[in-house]
Amino acid sequence: MANIYKNEKTSLTNTDLTTLYTVPSNSRAIVKSLLVAEDNGGAAVVKVTLVDTSSAIFVIDNDVNLSANQREQVLNEPLIMKESEILKVQASSGQVDVIASILEINREDR
Repeated sequence: MANIYKNEKTSLTNTDLTTLYTVPSNSRAIVKSLLVAEDNGGAAVVKVTLVDTSSAIFVIDNDVNLSANQREQVLNEPLIMKESEILKVQASSGQVDVIASILEINREDR
C-alpha cells in the first residue's frame, strides 16, 4: 500500500463544469484542503460537487462567493473519496484558481 501526496490544480476561465480530480480505480483519497482564489479583479461564485460511481451528483458547496482577488478555503474537514469518484468545480464568472491538497491511498505497491 502506497501513500501518494499530491495537489491537483486548475484555472477556471469560463463557466464550464470542470473535473479537478478523479480517484484512480485502485485507490481511495483524502482531500485535506480545497482552496479557491479569484485572480482577475472581479467577482465569482464557485460550485464544488462530488460525482460517485453511479453518476449521482452531491453538492459540497453551491455558493462560494469570491470578491476581487479573494481566496476561500472550501473544506472545513477532510473529504474522503472512494474509487473512481470525481471532484468537479465550476465558476459563474471571472477567473478562479483551484488547488486541492490530496492524500491518495493506493492499494498496490508503486
